[in-house]
Amino acid sequence: MSDVSFNPFDPEFRKNPHPFYDRLRTEEPVHRTPLGFVVLTRYEDVVNTLRNNDFSRDIEVNANLPESPTRKFRRENERSKSMLNLDPPDHTRLRRLVSKSFTPSAIEKLRPRIQQLVDDALANAKRTGHLELVEELAFPVPFQVISDLLAMPTERGEELREWSQIITATLEPTTGVEELEKGQEAIAKMRPYLEEIIQHRRRNMGDDMLSSLIAVEEQGEKLNNDELMSFVILLYIAGHETTVNLIGNSVHALLTHPEQLDVMRRESCTPNMVDELLRFNGPVQHTIRTPLVDISIPVNGQEMLIKKGSLVLASLGAGNHDPSVFDNPHQLDFSRSNSNRHLAFAAGVHYCLGASLAKLETEVAVGTLVKTFKSIEFDSQPEWRDRLTIRGVSKFELNVK
Repeated sequence: MSDVSFNPFDPEFRKNPHPFYDRLRTEEPVHRTPLGFVVLTRYEDVVNTLRNNDFSRDIEVNANLPESPTRKFRRENERSKSMLNLDPPDHTRLRRLVSKSFTPSAIEKLRPRIQQLVDDALANAKRTGHLELVEELAFPVPFQVISDLLAMPTERGEELREWSQIITATLEPTTGVEELEKGQEAIAKMRPYLEEIIQHRRRNMGDDMLSSLIAVEEQGEKLNNDELMSFVILLYIAGHETTVNLIGNSVHALLTHPEQLDVMRRESCTPNMVDELLRFNGPVQHTIRTPLVDISIPVNGQEMLIKKGSLVLASLGAGNHDPSVFDNPHQLDFSRSNSNRHLAFAAGVHYCLGASLAKLETEVAVGTLVKTFKSIEFDSQPEWRDRLTIRGVSKFELNVK
């Protein structure tokens, strides 16, 4: 038995999980942890898990979890499940009702607005020669874009950002009751704010996404009030939170791979480059599933059994660095021909609804940053968020000229 382990509490793991993923993938690709779940690190296993209908995203209903204060709290306080945690047919119904707003063609129409926001965000840095990447670019642009799409006011942006970060902390596999209580408090503060906006919108419908969600009807199916509120919260948070981290991770990757920064500066940022940045260090590192039947996964000529109801952590980050799929996976390489096979947006029915928007925002924000400044350098080493599920920088000071 290998002595390799998955220890999310190890500071070295949090700093850089890939050496640990590499060992797991080589020595124990179906790894049973002392924490009670199974970790998958091979690309093929991760993809099969995400695309296999025998795996469920509804952990609360289908996983064999021991009763705990955390589980009891979730059960008693969840008014409506997020679409993220639903299986077909409920997931299919909700996704169909909202997906029209996220087609690539609909998102591409936002390019001029995104470009304007990025140009405005960089104006101060052009004067001062200094840029705090998160506060001045990575957060305000995606936040304003999703606010535009929903026609939401932005004067309470700082509060909404704080609420968002508290709520996303509940996605961590190590989440306890304290984090869940803080998450519920944040939702309790966000809910009346959003309810007031929704009620005003019902009386003053426009051509924005929120109005579309309120009015949407397909084959007699509508979003009920709890579903609408749950989805607006999901849109508001996911609509900017992951992209904030993607932009920060992308700039860090470029500065630590100066030859690829030069390539982008010569050729401008392309969708393929964004795919490679997503593969190299995407913001979402893993996702959780539970099998609805016993599942066997071959490892070195043997069948590894994952029992029905087990908790399975499919590591997107590990899959994106699997050398059997991506040559020299720890190297950022814009000439890579298969970058678009990355798993940063997951796969299967839960493939990220906002993938086109996140890619466009990153293409414009990072591409414009690189094009605007001939020199971009670390002012100090960035501060990384102490998270496992969503990886990103919390503070990133740059000198630019």
